[in-house]
Amino acid sequence: MDREVIKKVQGFRTKDGAGVSLVRVLGNQTVEDFDPILMLDSFDSINPDEYTAGFPMHPHRGIETVSYLSKGKMVHKDTLGNEDGISDGEVQWMNSGSGIEHEEMVPAADRLLGVQLWLNLPQKEKMSKPTYTKIHKDEIEEIDIEGGKIRLISGSYKDHNGFKGEHLPLDYYDIHLEPNREFTIETDNDKSVMIFTLVGDVYVGDEHIEEKTAAKLSEGDKLTIKNGDNNAQVLFISSNKLNEDVAWAGPIVMNTSKEIRQAYEDLRNGTFIKEKIEFNAD
Repeated sequence: MDREVIKKVQGFRTKDGAGVSLVRVLGNQTVEDFDPILMLDSFDSINPDEYTAGFPMHPHRGIETVSYLSKGKMVHKDTLGNEDGISDGEVQWMNSGSGIEHEEMVPAADRLLGVQLWLNLPQKEKMSKPTYTKIHKDEIEEIDIEGGKIRLISGSYKDHNGFKGEHLPLDYYDIHLEPNREFTIETDNDKSVMIFTLVGDVYVGDEHIEEKTAAKLSEGDKLTIKNGDNNAQVLFISSNKLNEDVAWAGPIVMNTSKEIRQAYEDLRNGTFIKEKIEFNAD
């Protein structure tokens, strides 16, 4: 059975961090429909003035943040002691777990093009140990398909395997399609599947999905994406729906309001970071 579009959300331009211009697509109004994806922010700019202010140090608890840059640069620093950067075609994957503070600075580049996802953590793993992983460009397999290619950011595709997180499974593909092509992906019927049109418009069935739009898909065992007259770059995202209560306040996502209050109390009294590690001196 073919998967069909059941909900579309087109992003809107806003600012976050210290004044970074971005396209916010998913947020606290779309949690139930796109579960377990909480947030999706898209970056697409050729003007460094729109993003170089970056995202100064801020806390997270209860989520994983997955930042994928198709083009551009991002420099990460956190309270685990990590100082690292990614560039074209690379990924930063952070589990905030019980609590982490990090900053993401964005140096000037010819183009900043990418996405940050917030992936919800299951209730039993909300207070897991925080971790940080960089997925290098040469660790992301590029798979030729008819009319394009897939970059396997995480999970698996047929007999190909990519990075696997420690918590929720996430099949995450960057699909590049040449003009007037179509591509079919076999899917597990019970998976929660969405796509995001990073560059260009596509069709799923007769449904037109404009650029910078997230589309949640119905159940089914396959998905066919059709391209029009231009190149397209589509992100395919598949995971397990959690069906759990969500309490969300700023950068903290838990299951109850009591847990949210505790997180902010921890921030106020200095107990938010459960394993205090100082930055390594260069």
